[in-house]
Amino acid sequence: MTAFALGLVLFSAFVHASWNFLLKKSGGGAGLVTAASAASLVVYAPVVAVAVWLHGYRFEPIHLALMLGSGVIHTGYFLLLDRAYRSGGDLSIVYPLARATGPLLSIVVAVAALGERPSPTAMGGAVLIVVSALVLTGNPLAWRRGAARQAVAFALLTGCTIASYTLWDKASVSAWLIPPLVYDWGCNAFRVCVLLPWARARAPGSVGQAWRERRKTVIAIAVMSPLAYILVLTAMVFTPVSLVAPAREVSILFAALMGAHLLREGDITRRLVAAVGMALGISGLALG
Repeated sequence: MTAFALGLVLFSAFVHASWNFLLKKSGGGAGLVTAASAASLVVYAPVVAVAVWLHGYRFEPIHLALMLGSGVIHTGYFLLLDRAYRSGGDLSIVYPLARATGPLLSIVVAVAALGERPSPTAMGGAVLIVVSALVLTGNPLAWRRGAARQAVAFALLTGCTIASYTLWDKASVSAWLIPPLVYDWGCNAFRVCVLLPWARARAPGSVGQAWRERRKTVIAIAVMSPLAYILVLTAMVFTPVSLVAPAREVSILFAALMGAHLLREGDITRRLVAAVGMALGISGLALG
């Protein structure tokens, strides 16, 4: 993995953990998730227009299908992640479980189905990152509260959607050469088309309420969520997904520290041990 690709992924990881922290802290909900997705369309529209002009982007019908597929998968991701947080799961538990499951599945499929062959050093780093992520969770299987078990289940399902959209989007930006900015905006447009009627049916008036009462959070998530993934998509244009997917998981470290210090979720020693493992894992990816 090049230094440029690694830099993109690491900055993306910090941004991603930050908007997850805001989602958890704010209480989430259908209204907030939908309002943030809709707001991001407005925020990024001028940037996308410039990207289309600079890249000389030419639309093909297959691009629409790829964006639709990704938009559907991402909708499931947002709803499952929000449900996991609202089920009583701590940021420092839900986030690592979801983020570790995703790249683990992505690596398996990338090697088995896509024919990628990362070096032993890089694979060792990838595995170390995933193991360190699981260390952060402690022993979630020992939880006995029904709400906690439910949060773990939703976190694991979220991880499955992460693996799905990672592999789907890798093909979209590297094989079909759709500019990442344009691709992410198009996927989000389809996601909003699904979320708006869903939010209105599930919680009438919740979108407007989220905008009135939590406007700063809505705008912050609207900016950070697409930015984090656009950076990853850019890296995936010229970097194997079996390296990008696990490298993203350094965001788990940021989320764990935010949970410990800002949300008072505790157990700093275990988080430091996992942090060392992640640092070594990232080094393996860089050297590989």
